[in-house]
Amino acid sequence: MTELVRGTPGLVRAVNDRAALHLLLRQGPLTRPEVSRLTGLSKPTASQVLARLLDAGLVVGNGLRPGLPGRVPETYRVNPAAAYATAVDVTPEHIAVRTADITGAVLGEAEAPVPARPDREALVEALRTALGLVRAPEPPRSVVIGVQGAVDPTTGRLGYASEEDMAAWLFPDVERTLGEALGLPVRVENDVNLAAVAERDHAAADCPDFVLLWADEGLGAALMIGGRLHRGHFGGAGEVGYLPLPGAPTAREAGDRYGRHGYQELAGGDAVRDLLHGHGVPGADFAEAVAEAARRADTAEEGAEAARAGLVAVAARLAAGLASIVTVVDPGLVVLAGRLCAAGGEPLRALVERELRVLAHSRARVRLSAVTGNPVLAGALALALAEVRDRTFGGPSPL
Repeated sequence: MTELVRGTPGLVRAVNDRAALHLLLRQGPLTRPEVSRLTGLSKPTASQVLARLLDAGLVVGNGLRPGLPGRVPETYRVNPAAAYATAVDVTPEHIAVRTADITGAVLGEAEAPVPARPDREALVEALRTALGLVRAPEPPRSVVIGVQGAVDPTTGRLGYASEEDMAAWLFPDVERTLGEALGLPVRVENDVNLAAVAERDHAAADCPDFVLLWADEGLGAALMIGGRLHRGHFGGAGEVGYLPLPGAPTAREAGDRYGRHGYQELAGGDAVRDLLHGHGVPGADFAEAVAEAARRADTAEEGAEAARAGLVAVAARLAAGLASIVTVVDPGLVVLAGRLCAAGGEPLRALVERELRVLAHSRARVRLSAVTGNPVLAGALALALAEVRDRTFGGPSPL
């Protein structure tokens, strides 16, 4: 038999305060009667809650709301200056930064160059420079950094990352070490996972169980189960680039587990470009070739039939890897993201969905990414804001 835990007055106050804060964040500005009605608190209790939050500097007045009968009520909102969050996207080309206040209002965005040297000291200096380009009135209470790799929680080291691109990151206890060097609470997250976090409020807003396939120069995936990221025991869930597939060399044949083999060799950027060139579709890189194949496939011009065949072949290769993923995970939705999928657009999406129906028993819908701008920055900021709000408000919403 489970014993009920009785709430102490302090615990009840904390839960009520947190409920009001999350409500104001989601629906504010609100009046005292509206806070009472929407939280289910009595009017006197709602007044006490707002008084405490005003004294704590977590809530501020937002002026009067005219036009209502009787006494003109005052409205309240979450204090934007209560805390700040920062997102960072690190690629081989640049370091992008975005900072917002606790309400999610973006204060600024900037880009900085990557470290000139592949060592820890140069990395810290480059990150410090990038963070300094977008200043908030106070240091952020959470910094989420998106990288091409994943932190192994059993070792604290960055794994699934090439030394060529991420040599400066390959040191022990990467999150703690960077946090201490920068003097900030730092979290390092896989960039494709962050793209999935961003998509949770866009293409996947109606489906808490989805897979995001990131198809670009490289391939990656992210798993969202019950609205929460599934990272795996060693942090490598979704690292599908080396997934063994028929038609692609195996790690044994390549002679190197990080060599040229698996899903990446079948459907990565270079492989797709070469495949389409073989169908007579031009393009300086894979994105140009896929976009041209999608354009030609919908015309009657010379080469259209070959372009259609090439696009079908690309979709079949993408679906071959997806079939293995959806068979195990059984998601309700697959989101196609990355430059390859964006270049192919709706024609490629429809073909991938058709091929997936042939290869797997999954009934998962297939959609294109709906996030505009940089999805890694968007996801990193969403994650940083969630952490900041939990720390500032005392936990997630109890509503």
